[in-house]
Amino acid sequence: MAQKDSGLSLAQGAALCVGAVLGTGVISMPALAAEVAGPASLVAWIALIVLSAPLALTFAALGARHPDGGGVSTYVRLAFGPRLGAAVGWCFFFAVPLGAPAATAFAGGYVADVLGGGRATVLLTFVVIVGTVFVMNWFGLRVTGRVQLVLTGVLAALLLVTVVAALPHVRWDNLTPFAPHGWSAVGPAAAVLVWGFAGWEAVSSLAGSYRNPRRDVPRATAIAVVTVGGLYLAVAAVSVLVLGPALGGSTAPLADLLASGFGGPVRVITAVVAVLLTVGAVNAYLAGASQLGAALARDGALPARLAGTPRKSLLVIFGGSLVSAALPIDLHTMLLLVTGCFTLVYVIGTAAALRLLPRGRYRAVALVGLVSVIGLLWLNGAPALLSLVIVAASLAYQAWRARRVAKSAIPSSISAGSVAPNPNTKPACLVGEAE
Repeated sequence: MAQKDSGLSLAQGAALCVGAVLGTGVISMPALAAEVAGPASLVAWIALIVLSAPLALTFAALGARHPDGGGVSTYVRLAFGPRLGAAVGWCFFFAVPLGAPAATAFAGGYVADVLGGGRATVLLTFVVIVGTVFVMNWFGLRVTGRVQLVLTGVLAALLLVTVVAALPHVRWDNLTPFAPHGWSAVGPAAAVLVWGFAGWEAVSSLAGSYRNPRRDVPRATAIAVVTVGGLYLAVAAVSVLVLGPALGGSTAPLADLLASGFGGPVRVITAVVAVLLTVGAVNAYLAGASQLGAALARDGALPARLAGTPRKSLLVIFGGSLVSAALPIDLHTMLLLVTGCFTLVYVIGTAAALRLLPRGRYRAVALVGLVSVIGLLWLNGAPALLSLVIVAASLAYQAWRARRVAKSAIPSSISAGSVAPNPNTKPACLVGEAE
């Protein structure tokens, strides 16, 4: 009982859920979605908010029944076995190096808005943020969960202030033409917005930390869905109504909104907030992914020489981030590559829910979530193929490793059966050493 009393309360759990989802995306997502679909991007926002409910409740139901820190990978392992569970881990691990340049590009846009320099400033911001986070994690320094919550609280307050300050400048004629790029553009806009809603899977990972998981996880999740959805929709709607056609070309939409309401040095303030928020988010992902890589290597799902320790994994992620930043890929495509990985994780996770949850409303909710995320994966287009390649590579590696381990065990089994060994077969101990 004492251990339960020291766990998360309903309010604390709700705050952590909000912090897991409300991240760097909101500082630039309204502009990116508007660039794709114009004012019709609001339809995509509403669709993603509606989709969040069954998706979040599905993972909440899984967390309440199977409280474990492994989260989605645990549920996939329980439902489909360790190989597919490891494949989900691969999707997260290899999505992080792709996502780091995209996340820092959002903050870089705000820094460039203040200092100028365009692309060069964005790249410099990437190097500074990712380099700082790499050094912090290498030496074991961490941005604590309490600091992460403070940063999230500051962001939420900034969003509220921005919306209220910009309301007097709303112009309803900015809604016309409502769909300048056609209604078909709403789907691609929704695919981009998945970035801003990634994090609901973290709800299940936190479940074991609650005082009363079965009661409080669904409640905290419902509070988070309403809070995040309300903030996102308010910011997106005000951005479209105040900035109009200029929104699609903005690299710092929150700064533009605040400037319309207050004027003065608000751009410097939003740039500082954007950088701090991005440091916190990138730290969380690099720290988590480095631990994940080591765990995958421990379980034989990744080569030990590549990711056998958190530091080795961190080097892989850091190097991959540098390579990703140097690739001639635009931000929009980079986002789709990352969100494709997240979406496939949701597809496999909701499919696992259909096997693990009891018959009734939760399984029906999981089915709605599964159909929805399959649709999002389709809307992701060609970039979604990367996520399928990652899963296929994971399964192929595990099958290859299983065959190799089986071959190395043959001499031992022959010896145990008192049969003369084959002189052309390498002893199992040497095979193990060679690995």
